[in-house]
Amino acid sequence: MTSTQKTSTSFVSAVIRLLIPALILTTFGASVLAQTKGYVTNAGSDTLSVIDSATNTVTGTIPAGSTPVGLAITPNGDFIYVGNDIATSVSVISTATNDIVANIPLGPFSFPGGIAITPDGAFAYVTIQVNSRVAVIDTATNTVIASVPVGMAPFGIAITPDGRFVYVANRGLGPSDVSVIDTSTNTVVATIFVGFGPLSVAISPNGAFAYVPLSSGEISVINTATKTVVATIPTGNFLGEIAITPNGAFAYVAQNTTSSVAVINLATNTMIATVPVGFAPRGVAITPDGTTAYVVNNGDNTVSVIDTVTNTVTATIPVGVSPVLIAFSKPQSPQDPIAALIAQVEALIAGGTLSQNQGDGLIDKLNQIALKLNNHQTDAACNQLSSFINQVNAFVNSHTLTQTQGQALIDAANALKTSTGC
Repeated sequence: MTSTQKTSTSFVSAVIRLLIPALILTTFGASVLAQTKGYVTNAGSDTLSVIDSATNTVTGTIPAGSTPVGLAITPNGDFIYVGNDIATSVSVISTATNDIVANIPLGPFSFPGGIAITPDGAFAYVTIQVNSRVAVIDTATNTVIASVPVGMAPFGIAITPDGRFVYVANRGLGPSDVSVIDTSTNTVVATIFVGFGPLSVAISPNGAFAYVPLSSGEISVINTATKTVVATIPTGNFLGEIAITPNGAFAYVAQNTTSSVAVINLATNTMIATVPVGFAPRGVAITPDGTTAYVVNNGDNTVSVIDTVTNTVTATIPVGVSPVLIAFSKPQSPQDPIAALIAQVEALIAGGTLSQNQGDGLIDKLNQIALKLNNHQTDAACNQLSSFINQVNAFVNSHTLTQTQGQALIDAANALKTSTGC
């Protein structure tokens, strides 16, 4: 292929990627991009508040275990995993019925903290604060299958977009660290010293960086390829949770002691705005479309709603007693799996596992699938899905991808084949 042909192919691929959101709107209507529900853990009232982001009102209250704190929603949006601090368990809640469908015991005095779920939805990782471990839950059986020793008093937790690594913020008693767990072996493969009191961690959408807010008022920036701290962003305040916009451009960080939120430009690693919110903010989450940040104010039992364009508070929502964290489920549509697959491939490119050409080849197939589905060419889309799976298998056989990486892509593609009717 000549350089001109390569440029032309890349240009066409980029255009198709830009057209996918429009195709989703054309095929399925604007409703598929509508915002969905947010869930807030209320540690003082043993409940979850359900927020409708379209109206910014609480539409339901879900009973949980004793002192719910951490939570995560499965990628398909079907279940919420909630860590109950005093109950030392994880409750599994159906989003369809708002009922608890399983309770997973974690052992006495475990005090679960943060929860993160792998991109394929197969496993939930839960920080165990007192025992300084991370419990690994098989979401198919809702049983604990592994316990990984990490640093002292872990709380915050996040998983890289390709599902390969789990980053765990260990608060400790002094200068503390972040443990990095390899999900293929469930062992710690790196320990990164970051500073005083890391409470949370967030990974950039492309998987290239991890951001760790510290109680000393800085944010440590970790290069996930080298697993080293490459920058420190000063904010000057005790920091809580952090959330990153879907486009990776900005981070929103709760500043507990000043009842505000710091807005960070991630291109320059500088604080560009401070937004006053309610008393003692703790949790932060951003809606899937990136237009709104929701901030949980632990001190006054409210949630502040921030417009990310103007960085102003547009609403304040009363919730339960002593709210802690918030999470949003992502709206699902028949073409959402394609966007998810593209994101997985892009993460593999960003991490250096796939070359740009190798990744673009897979993404081009996925873009063609989206176009064929939009044109109601089901058989052609099914053929492209089979071609995608064959190419992934070839990368596994050549050891370009690990078995785990390849299987995650294949499982997602097979699920799409099933839902498409191949």
